[in-house]
Amino acid sequence: GPGGLGQGGMAATLRDDSHESETKYEEYGYNAQLSDRISLDRSIPDYRPKKCKQMTYPDDLPQISVVFIFVNEALSVILRSVHSVVNHTPSHLLKEIILVDDNSDNVELKFNLDRYVNKRYPGLVKIVRNNKREGLIRARIQGWKAATSPVVGFFDAHVEFNIGWVEPALTRIKEDRKRIILPAIDNIKYNTFEVQQYANAAHGYNWGLWCMYIIPPQDWLDKGDESAPIRTPAMIGCSFVVDREYFGEIGLLDPGMEVYGGENIELGMRVWQCGGSMEVLPCSRVAHIERTKKPYNNDIDYYAKRNALRAAEVWMDDFKSHVYMAWNIPMANPGVDFGDVSERIALRQRLQCRSFKWYLENVYPEMRVYNNTVTYGEVRNSKASGYCLDQGAEEDDKAILYPCHGMSSQLVRYSSEGVLQLGPLGSTAFLPDSKCLVDDGKGRTPTLKKCEDVLRPAQRFWDFTQNGPIISRDTGRCLEVEMSKDANFGLRLVVQRCSGQKWMIRNWIKHGRH
Repeated sequence: GPGGLGQGGMAATLRDDSHESETKYEEYGYNAQLSDRISLDRSIPDYRPKKCKQMTYPDDLPQISVVFIFVNEALSVILRSVHSVVNHTPSHLLKEIILVDDNSDNVELKFNLDRYVNKRYPGLVKIVRNNKREGLIRARIQGWKAATSPVVGFFDAHVEFNIGWVEPALTRIKEDRKRIILPAIDNIKYNTFEVQQYANAAHGYNWGLWCMYIIPPQDWLDKGDESAPIRTPAMIGCSFVVDREYFGEIGLLDPGMEVYGGENIELGMRVWQCGGSMEVLPCSRVAHIERTKKPYNNDIDYYAKRNALRAAEVWMDDFKSHVYMAWNIPMANPGVDFGDVSERIALRQRLQCRSFKWYLENVYPEMRVYNNTVTYGEVRNSKASGYCLDQGAEEDDKAILYPCHGMSSQLVRYSSEGVLQLGPLGSTAFLPDSKCLVDDGKGRTPTLKKCEDVLRPAQRFWDFTQNGPIISRDTGRCLEVEMSKDANFGLRLVVQRCSGQKWMIRNWIKHGRH
């Protein structure tokens, strides 16, 4: 029934924290044992902005098919997602629910699930079963193929829907079929199943194409209407609603991408560049469990990198160098086979899409651009083989030498002005930028400073040629390595009178025109 544990979205706990619940945490990334004890029909708080509650919507809205993708989820969590969408969607608008099982191993997700939904919701729920694991991206495409309504909503199978979620989304699509609608995300805590409100946000990403919440655009903030749609450059990806035919016309998701990661960013770039739009809708709210462990987790970094390169090669024009830079890999031979992108390039030409530069200027102006990069990557000294220049600990502002590992703390960027920046790219205005290497003329230790905090700009400029010295333009001293017993790994980074040491940087960018 609707009463009991976790009611009203309150936090809940079980008395018996047994070994069994620990193993279930490991398996699912959330407290599955607790979920089994919480009502499938529990209510959750109405977190919509006040104005949403007074809005009225047209009577003749299109119907929706709701697609859930799952692999090895707890049965009670999947069923709560299904109950929740049935309970909070007017029956004349909900045409069907499609469950795509991406080749789960759990036995209860076969017979028990079938039996339950056929008995509880006869004729409403279709189950699509994959014979091999396709990954989230292709599983969603299969859900789309099975859908028959004018509008399709795609959701993770660990969500709960808020009251009145569907009408605002369908209304926005009815007004303009080229809109992709993202319900605003609230959080279901993975350990207590408490439903917490998240602040209004747009969905952005960094140059590695990892998604993140970002502050809504300034014009939205200036309007002061919390219920208004929020323009967003991309989507976090756990839920989106789209006109079924339009989604097909613009090329669905890229079926050449593997598992997941990057497809949510690629869709944002594509819809904007090709004449559509994407928005977060604060009146349409869905709560989602952020799992501590994800089912496709093996090598997810590799897939995210591979998918990011596919998106970069098709949509990002000369800005694609930023993605290679963010992952700290060479453009010429990245060591990643991202597959054939010719069909996606043909799609872009067929749809006559705009440039990535247009998209940055009009949709994601908060992105920091690094078009002045001459070289980037790992920097090594001929005297210390196997060691790379590294930003060291965040807080102590000292560059160090550290065994080379290719991660972003060893990303060095040398610009056409002569600035040397160390550490991960500060991709957006919401993040701090990577620090500048500085010779302030005091002592022998080079420091790392926020570029704008350098007192005399000349202190941050260096001359650097491949296989040559790195020379401070301000002091004429060289960045060099000295052997020292009391330094880490016996190597210390110093600025001193040049003794002819040579440095190598890994990747050179040949610039096209922007």
